[in-house]
Amino acid sequence: MLREHTLSVLRFLALLLVVAGAGPPKGTPAATTAGPPRPAPPLSDPTWALGLRVYRSLRRSSDSPNTLFSPLLLSSSLAALGGGSRGTTASQFQDLLKTPLLPNAGPRPGDRLSDALKSTAEANGTSFHLRCSSAVFSKRAPPVDLAFVKESQAKFRVQYQPLGEGDSKADLKKIHTWSKAVMGGQEGVPLGPEIRTKAGALILANALNFKGLWEREFNEESKDLRTFLGTKYTKVVMMHRVGVCRHYEDIENMVQVLELGLWGGRASLVLLLPFHVESLARLDKLLTLDLLTKWLEKSTEMGMAVSLPKTNISSMLSLQKTLSALGLTDAWDGKTADFSGLSVKSEAMLHLSDALHWASLELTAVAGSGAAALEDEDVQKPKMFYADHSFVVLVRDNTTGALVLMGALDHADGEALHDEL
Repeated sequence: MLREHTLSVLRFLALLLVVAGAGPPKGTPAATTAGPPRPAPPLSDPTWALGLRVYRSLRRSSDSPNTLFSPLLLSSSLAALGGGSRGTTASQFQDLLKTPLLPNAGPRPGDRLSDALKSTAEANGTSFHLRCSSAVFSKRAPPVDLAFVKESQAKFRVQYQPLGEGDSKADLKKIHTWSKAVMGGQEGVPLGPEIRTKAGALILANALNFKGLWEREFNEESKDLRTFLGTKYTKVVMMHRVGVCRHYEDIENMVQVLELGLWGGRASLVLLLPFHVESLARLDKLLTLDLLTKWLEKSTEMGMAVSLPKTNISSMLSLQKTLSALGLTDAWDGKTADFSGLSVKSEAMLHLSDALHWASLELTAVAGSGAAALEDEDVQKPKMFYADHSFVVLVRDNTTGALVLMGALDHADGEALHDEL
């Protein structure tokens, strides 16, 4: 299998010689002129702070082949629910959204999240195609304060949806139908019977489907299948492009960091790729806000030869255990949860039952409108970024710096081979 991997890399190098031209290399890639202002660093943003904590918790406990979720949707919907909580419950919601640089920011995280949601909505259809929604489903709950409902929808784009009088099976069917509609018809993983909807239960739900539109279209060789060396070895279509993008190589930690701008510059795809074929366990343990900030700030524009698998990363998650482990404990117990700011009645019967999360990221060759007409940059000696093994993926909103998506590709769908890591 390693021999086949080496041959694939050699074939790709041969392709680079054709793209780069017949002339001899002209030295190392030079940085291009500075682009638009860089977004705010991760250390000051609640989506990065919570997103990284959730990611590391999921990676320690999940046995799913891939991991993907939206820190932006999760953070904003938690901020909405936190606005309807009081006492210790409210403090626990606030602690989830604190950042290292702004630990006592008060209402500022909520304002930043609202701005990020607005920015992402404005970029939809330009830098990417996005379908997303957040909702709070309630079961036989007391009347909800209309002011809370209006603020949640206006500021955090969170809908309030009461469930019917049916049993849990009927409730789960309604929630699953909602997620399928948001995801553009994708079925996703069915909800299990462990999710209960008893009286007073609140179920937080997020769903997001994302397809980035590249600044320059990738070259897709539909019949030239390559081997993706993940938890299982599979044959996948690889997409290739030579051009200028941001890159940083951490020699000490043996990680390549690549930032690919999407059409219009409103968002970027960031990939973290280990130097060698390995599981992501080592990289997952390395990730901190300080290190991610360092990588992004040290990245520079240079000539790159990029090869990515054409695939779909998706997951369906129940985040109840994860959020509990991160300090949100009182919200799940009807006796301790205090959502008195959410209901017009003061009795404490409202409580969170679960936090469900659907996410899907499509990696395709599609570029933005007009991008195909642009010529490739004249890169004579590109550095190679060959993503034929497991990597971490992030999507950042470049206007606000918010983390829209975070996940890991451990398995790419395709014809299975016998060798595995």
